[in-house]
Amino acid sequence: MQYAVQFLIALMLLAFSTFIAWYEGSAIRDVPWEWKHTAFFSNVLNGQVTNNSDISQLDYFIYAAKFHPVYPILILFSLSYIVTLSGYLLLKNYIKRLTVFLSVISMIYVLLGLTIYSSPIVGGKYLTFVFLFIGLVNLSLAILFFLRVRKGIKKKGNFIFFT
Repeated sequence: MQYAVQFLIALMLLAFSTFIAWYEGSAIRDVPWEWKHTAFFSNVLNGQVTNNSDISQLDYFIYAAKFHPVYPILILFSLSYIVTLSGYLLLKNYIKRLTVFLSVISMIYVLLGLTIYSSPIVGGKYLTFVFLFIGLVNLSLAILFFLRVRKGIKKKGNFIFFT
């Protein structure tokens, strides 16, 4: 039951922040000079964007992440919490696999953070910090589980998530 509540809260936050980020990102339709730099998915799918109706809905999120990063950051936090909690629930009886899972997730987030590290836009700087932070949190969890295995602690219990 406690995990169902956590999933429900994370899903509600994900849905709310996705809707708001999508709304904020729709402002790209009114900023034609940003289409060349921000409408990545539209350029891949449709070629060059010449009209605001050519813009893909996915580009709304890129625009929101660049210029209004609060809700895209909430999307990242809620989505990463859902992934981490799911991994924990699926692998809690297999601590070594859970450690590997958390380490891989950590590397992915750190690589994403390093990929956009040199972004001159404010949203890119915030997202870099968030990616690195989430990567470090997952790495810390992986280290905790690794130390748990190394010490030979076989006690079952839920000490990571709020139970």
